[in-house]
Amino acid sequence: MQRKVFDVLASAGGALVTVVLVVAGALLMVGYSFANSNVHNQLAQQQIFVPALGSSELASPQIGPYLNQYAGQQVLTGPQAEAYANHFIAVHLSEMPYGGVYSKVSAAARANPTDAKLQAEVQTVFQGTTLRGLLLEAYAFWTFGQIALWAGIASFILAFLMALLTGFGIWHARRVPAEEELLTTRHEPALGTA
Repeated sequence: MQRKVFDVLASAGGALVTVVLVVAGALLMVGYSFANSNVHNQLAQQQIFVPALGSSELASPQIGPYLNQYAGQQVLTGPQAEAYANHFIAVHLSEMPYGGVYSKVSAAARANPTDAKLQAEVQTVFQGTTLRGLLLEAYAFWTFGQIALWAGIASFILAFLMALLTGFGIWHARRVPAEEELLTTRHEPALGTA
């Protein structure tokens, strides 16, 4: 095969890979943008605020170290949602009877259907675990968006490098003589013969 033909074919393949990487990067950036704005908008509608700095709730060693950085802020991002779910709601649920585990509270309420306090407890635990789950879903969705962001950046960097290599391939194809072969075999004389 002629070297020039090989260089042109390799450069065409490189150009195709470059286009695929650019398209992938663009799609990943769209995914990142969608995830980020969707999480922000959905959380904004809930109007959840972290308690203010200096509040008794943030004084708790189970809550404060995780939420002090967000004190007084509205929960709008994945990390805020995760911190609020795992270090505010979960702590309050754990302080309730049966550790705030819905299945345990519900079973106790079914066993004693006339206990009004237990019935109210079921509702509170259900609401708390549901909100916690929704906040953790927002965090998971936000995390997927962050992965898409970094994958998109990597895709664009790889596309740039591939475009550079493709350019070098085209440059080399123009410089190589048309008759040069890709692999040339030389016949060496056998040992002992002149």
